[in-house]
Amino acid sequence: MSLTPQQIDIIKATVPVVQEYGTAITTTFYKNVLDANPALNNIFNQTNQKNGAQPRALSGALAAYAANIDNLVVLSDAVERICQKHASLFIRPEHYPIVGKYLLEAMGQVLGAALTLEILDAWTAAYNQLAQIMIDREAQLYREAGEWKEWRDFKIAKKVKESSIITSFYLEPVDGKPLPLFKPGQYISVQVHVPDFGYLQSRQYSLSDRPNEKYYRISVKREDAVVLPEVNTLVEAGVISNTLHDSKNEGDIVQVSPPQGEFFLNLQKNVDSPVVLISAGVGLTPMVSILNTLVERRSTRPVSYIHAARSKEVDAFYAHVQEIASSQSNIKSWVFVKNLPADDYGHPVKDLAGRMDLSKVEDDALHLDDSSTVYFICGPGGFMNDMSKTLQTFGVSEDKIKLEVFGTGEAQ
Repeated sequence: MSLTPQQIDIIKATVPVVQEYGTAITTTFYKNVLDANPALNNIFNQTNQKNGAQPRALSGALAAYAANIDNLVVLSDAVERICQKHASLFIRPEHYPIVGKYLLEAMGQVLGAALTLEILDAWTAAYNQLAQIMIDREAQLYREAGEWKEWRDFKIAKKVKESSIITSFYLEPVDGKPLPLFKPGQYISVQVHVPDFGYLQSRQYSLSDRPNEKYYRISVKREDAVVLPEVNTLVEAGVISNTLHDSKNEGDIVQVSPPQGEFFLNLQKNVDSPVVLISAGVGLTPMVSILNTLVERRSTRPVSYIHAARSKEVDAFYAHVQEIASSQSNIKSWVFVKNLPADDYGHPVKDLAGRMDLSKVEDDALHLDDSSTVYFICGPGGFMNDMSKTLQTFGVSEDKIKLEVFGTGEAQ
C-alpha cells in the first residue's frame, strides 16, 4: 500500500531525527528482537552485532530510505543488493512482521513522546511498503533457485592452500545432484556452527572458479584480529573464515545456499566488449571466476586483470593468472605489490611496486577509448571508492562500473 502525500512529508521531515538517533534506535531494536527471538541469532551476524557494524548499517539504510521516500528508484541498486543477500540467507516473509514490530517499538523507546501517533503511523506505512517490495523481489529469487529451497549439505572435497593467508575449499553436494550454473562473479552463503557463539553463522563468499555442475569453489582469507594504529581501532577476527581454516577439513560438512548476487559478468550482453577486472586482496576471487569462465568459453574479448597485493606471499592465484596471460593473447595482467623487491618483476604478469595507481598501467589497459568496456571492482570499501572515482575522472561512465559490496558497509 502506497504512502499518502502527508505521510511522505512526515517521513522526510524525520530524516534529521533518524540521522541523529538512528544508531540508538537500531541498537535497541537488535537487542530487543534477539532477546525475544533467540532463533534469529542464527541469521544475524554475531560479530557485526558485537562491533556495532550491523546497527550502524541499518541506521544508515533507514536514513537513506527516509530521505528518498518520494524517489525510491535512487535506492534500487541498494535494495537489490539487500534482497540478493536475504535470499542467500533464506529470509522469509514471516520474518518481516517480527522486524517491523521491534523496529517501531525501538523508535518509541528511544524517541519517547517525540514519536507521535501521526509519525508512528507514517513509519508503519513506510516499513510495510519497503517490506512488501523486498518480499516480492525475494520471492522471484526463490523461484529462480528452483528446487533448492533450504540450506543444503556440502562436503569439503578438497582444501587447497593458495597463499600464506588464502585457502580454497572445493564444495560438493552430498546429495550428488547437479549444481545450478551460477553467473561468474556471484557468491554463495556458507553456514557453520560456531561453538564460541552457540549459534549457526553464515557468511557470503564469492565463487572463485568457472561455473560447473560438480562443485563450487570458494577461496577464503584467514582474518586474524588486528589493531589499526592510525585510527586505534580493533578489527575483529573473521569468525566464520577462521573456523573454515582451523576446524574444517576434507570430508567435513558445511551448509550452502544457492548462488546469488548482482555483481557478475553478463555473458549474453556485449560479448565482444573489453572487460577490466580491478581488485585488491581477497577481492580477486570473483575476478578469477570471471577470468576462468572467459578462458573456458574461449572468448576473444580483451581482458585486463589489475590486482593489488601486500606481497607475493599473500597473492593467491598469481601463478595461475600468469599462466593464463602467457597463453591467451587477449588477456593482460598487472599486479601492484606493496612490498615488491626491486629485482622481482614477473613476466608476462607486469609487477609494479607500491599501491595501485591506475595511471601507471599502459594506456590501453583500461580501454578508455571503447565506451562499451565494463569495469568490475572488488576489495576494501575505501579501495573500491578510490578506483571508481579514478575511473570516472578518466571519463568512464558510472553505469559502466560494478562494485562488489560485502558485509555491512557500503561503497559510495
